[in-house]
Amino acid sequence: MNNTVFYDMNVSDDIRRQRLYDGQLFVYSTRQSVLDLVNFARSMVEDAFGGLDPRTAQKAMEVERYAGLLGKLKPEFIHHPESKRYLRRILDDFGCDPEKTYFDVPRMRSSTSDNYLTAGIALAWHPHRDTWYSAPASQINWWLPIYEIASDNAMAFHPRYWSQPVKNSSSEYNYYAWNKLYRGESVAKLVNNDPRPLPRATEPLELDPQLRLICPVGGMILFSAAQMHSSVPNTSGVTRFSIDFRTVHLDDAAAKRGAPNIDSACSGTVMRDYLRCTDLSGIPEDVISLYDDGTESGGELLYVPKLTREEDARAS
Repeated sequence: MNNTVFYDMNVSDDIRRQRLYDGQLFVYSTRQSVLDLVNFARSMVEDAFGGLDPRTAQKAMEVERYAGLLGKLKPEFIHHPESKRYLRRILDDFGCDPEKTYFDVPRMRSSTSDNYLTAGIALAWHPHRDTWYSAPASQINWWLPIYEIASDNAMAFHPRYWSQPVKNSSSEYNYYAWNKLYRGESVAKLVNNDPRPLPRATEPLELDPQLRLICPVGGMILFSAAQMHSSVPNTSGVTRFSIDFRTVHLDDAAAKRGAPNIDSACSGTVMRDYLRCTDLSGIPEDVISLYDDGTESGGELLYVPKLTREEDARAS
């Protein structure tokens, strides 16, 4: 395929989404709206680590304590109302229609150096497509670093697999069962291995040629949920901290328009996770129903974190 990286390309969101569905990639340089989210995230990270530099704190902490710290920090960031507010400003800045653009909560990620912690709360992601994890074909992924990144602690794309199917275990993955069984506080206890049934390739992959995009702090990388990507083995000596979130456009979701599905066989859907930019309402049920597949009674349709449950209980 023709692999194109569009750098700071000034096009409409409609054109950008279609090019992403065609397998192209977008990279943006620093913007104030993104820096605002970065600065907010940094303040939370640095408060959590006290006087330690978060990028090198792994050298001074027992791995179990480190995982426990991330197990508290990450959910607090993900579900903080300010995180959503900054995210909505970013989408407005990037020209997304706030009435028709829906996002999921921004997730904070970390990739420690030299195999210090690669499971559970700091999973080092093997090559995968998000569509193996019940994402719709119209999902767009947005990714940004919290601190400077380099080639040896970045994310890699494997463009040859955009049009080449891969044998994989996605048929064993159901999103509703995942919500019920494999999310929550127990993830932070996984420090030596990760036994969760994460969809992955079941045949050898040729990871080269691969593409590593390095954007500055305050910059952004956009790609389709169908892109094969992975965490680069971190040999940089410092922990990488990043944020990612996902969006869908209502018209694309309703028309089932998006990237081609060449090998995903998972069940369930993440469509109930998305929130509209204007009022944080969910995607209309008539659109969600297009993605229902009869497995809706097999688990939790929507994951509600313990933090939110406790807040709801206090409010009542």
